[in-house]
Amino acid sequence: MAEVHRDSPSPRYGRFRRWVSLETTSGALLLVAAVAALVVANSPWRGAYASLSAARIGPSDLHLDLSVSAWAADGLLAIFFFVVGVELKQEIVAGSLRRLGEAAVPVLAAVGGMLAPAVVFVVVVVARGDPAALRGWAIPTATDIAFALAVLAIFGRGLPVALRTFLLTLAVVDDLLAIIVIAVFYSGDLDGLALVLSFAAVALFAVVARSRRPSWWLLLPAAALAWGFMHASGVHATIAGVLLGLCVTVRPVFGEPEGRAHRFEQAVRPVSSGFALPVFAFFAAGVTLVDGEGIGVLFAQPVLLAIVLALVVGKLLGVLGVTALVTRFTGLRLPDAIGVRDLLPIGFLTGIGFTVSLLISELSFPDAVHTDGATVGVLAGTLLAAFLAALTLRWDARRARERDMNRDGVVDSDTRPIRDPAEEEPGPGFGSR
Repeated sequence: MAEVHRDSPSPRYGRFRRWVSLETTSGALLLVAAVAALVVANSPWRGAYASLSAARIGPSDLHLDLSVSAWAADGLLAIFFFVVGVELKQEIVAGSLRRLGEAAVPVLAAVGGMLAPAVVFVVVVVARGDPAALRGWAIPTATDIAFALAVLAIFGRGLPVALRTFLLTLAVVDDLLAIIVIAVFYSGDLDGLALVLSFAAVALFAVVARSRRPSWWLLLPAAALAWGFMHASGVHATIAGVLLGLCVTVRPVFGEPEGRAHRFEQAVRPVSSGFALPVFAFFAAGVTLVDGEGIGVLFAQPVLLAIVLALVVGKLLGVLGVTALVTRFTGLRLPDAIGVRDLLPIGFLTGIGFTVSLLISELSFPDAVHTDGATVGVLAGTLLAAFLAALTLRWDARRARERDMNRDGVVDSDTRPIRDPAEEEPGPGFGSR
């Protein structure tokens, strides 16, 4: 049987795969896809764009005759969520989440970074008299780690690498919370039999993935069955991707030199960051502003303002506030080399919501008015948060650093700086999506 991991067919392909997997590349591809969507959706080709998005393909007998945009959201994003699942597994087993004491502060910061934006969103839409928009309360709770890591890599040079680790730990918990929210609040009527069959396919995938010689010829059909039955069950199909990723073993087996999670991630990440996410962004971000009642009506939507404020202000307050409280009133401390001032750019970085926020926007509203307002809100809030994060990162990097930034009475041991993006190579664990 063919093994999961093979040497690259050519050095050129290997270089391309590494380039696609870079944090800066992934973030740039997402941004280009979103800009392209907005340009096309407001050009003379907007009719063709709308027709392509609505075109239905797939077998109707299996209830999979979905629109192209639905395939991008339900199908391609499952690839992205598979990578998320693998990353979760690596961080829980061998990464930043393996020791609860070390992970406690960023974990609690992630919880605060989810609750505070939701509260800000609810307060704004209620105050503006749009109770129908309450369905979108979860939109600003997610963080797009591809964009966040790209901004950190570009503008955080000279800051300690511990800042990146803190952001990654926070982000993986953020992803986990977003997955739970999607599964609980944004799934349809449950079909128990289909759900059981999906779990059975996931179990088959796990057995093959842990076997001595796992074969893609068995893994891919098992993954497709798990996704198909999950879609039929009423639970959002991307959850299947997470479950499949969690099945991959992290520690070496059968005398192998490295865990399989790293190899699976290396194989799938280029597809996720180089194809799945940009295609999803292209179909999710295309809001037409030149037709209808005009851009003024769109920007007057309470949901738009609520999302922008929640991403920019709510995320910052949640991360900064919870971290300040737990470090002041408990025995918990920030990691080595990180001070309270570093939480300002971290808070803005977590306000960079894109992929999962756009997905929840599509799941939240049945009408185009709220969906378009939410989409523009996510884009505007993301860009504003990224701009503020870039400014505060450079401000932070220019200031002198103390020998004991986290004030735990011990001189910081690891003060290695974040490397230049051109020097970065994707490694095990986190990277771009």
